Amino acid sequence: MSVLDVTVDDGVAVITMNRPDKRNAINPEMMVRLADAWTRVREDDSIRVALLTGAGTEAFCAGGDLRTLVPLLTRARPASDEWDERLLAEQRNIMNAAMLRTDDFPKPIIAAVNGLCFAGGMELMLATDLRVSAEKARFALTEVQRGLIPGGGSVARLPRQVPTAVAMEFLIVGEPVSAQRAHQVGLLNALVPDGEEQLVATTMARRVAHNAPLAVHAVKSVGAASVDVPLMDAFGLEDQAVRTIMRSEDAKEGARAFVERRPPAFTGS
Repeated sequence: MSVLDVTVDDGVAVITMNRPDKRNAINPEMMVRLADAWTRVREDDSIRVALLTGAGTEAFCAGGDLRTLVPLLTRARPASDEWDERLLAEQRNIMNAAMLRTDDFPKPIIAAVNGLCFAGGMELMLATDLRVSAEKARFALTEVQRGLIPGGGSVARLPRQVPTAVAMEFLIVGEPVSAQRAHQVGLLNALVPDGEEQLVATTMARRVAHNAPLAVHAVKSVGAASVDVPLMDAFGLEDQAVRTIMRSEDAKEGARAFVERRPPAFTGS
């Protein structure tokens, strides 16, 4: 049984962290496989959106495995298999890729949070574009309680996503908060009854997958690049994207399909 399952159907890649007996904690093998999975999503033109979730009903992901991953990275234990060796040999590249520490990932990612979302698990969620959570889920960046920092992107990302005081509450207190609180402060798009998060997230993913991929990619890219630039510069980035999209076959197809009263057949060209 793989610690990370990847399936692709109708443009949607479902990536499932699969260590339910360990609350889907990230061990070295999962870290390497996550890096490979995101590379596949990025490079496979048949994939238009990714959905990230955890196996079982208890946890989305409890973070880095304190028995295997963290001791390896702190050199408290030596490498013991091929996954350990690959991670140590390519540590920065693999961890950046696995935790989505990039500003140019082109495709939307949706999180279906089904339980505990702690430490590295919450860091992965913060790297997604849309988030659907079960009501029972809890969220925490617990690293400071273990002598660590949330270095999978959260120190940089979280203050950009919520008010500073809220970000600091997560980052330096480290105590879990409810899904209701996470939704209230704007970290979640939808809060749904337990057990419905996968269905709601999948419905959302299929809706995104049927949209024009060039337009979706452009919106995501310009939106990310515009956050900290002057407004007129942001308009310039938007104008560049508009010029590119208006020359695309998808733009012609969208208008044509509307006039002909049929679903558009977007090709990403």
